[in-house]
Amino acid sequence: MPTHGSLTKAGKVRGQTPKVEGRKRTGTSSSLQNKSNFRKRIVLNRFPGQNKPGQRRRRR
Repeated sequence: MPTHGSLTKAGKVRGQTPKVEGRKRTGTSSSLQNKSNFRKRIVLNRFPGQNKPGQRRRRR
């Protein structure tokens, strides 16, 4: 099968782009996360996370 472009040019654009350093990410400590989840579950009667019962769609 014919290829689209020669293999000698593979990775040309990625090699030309300047390297950008990623930012330093620091997560919350486990005690703060537990406190937040406790507040959501007990105080506000909610479910922490992405699968909240009121926002889920039903399958057909």
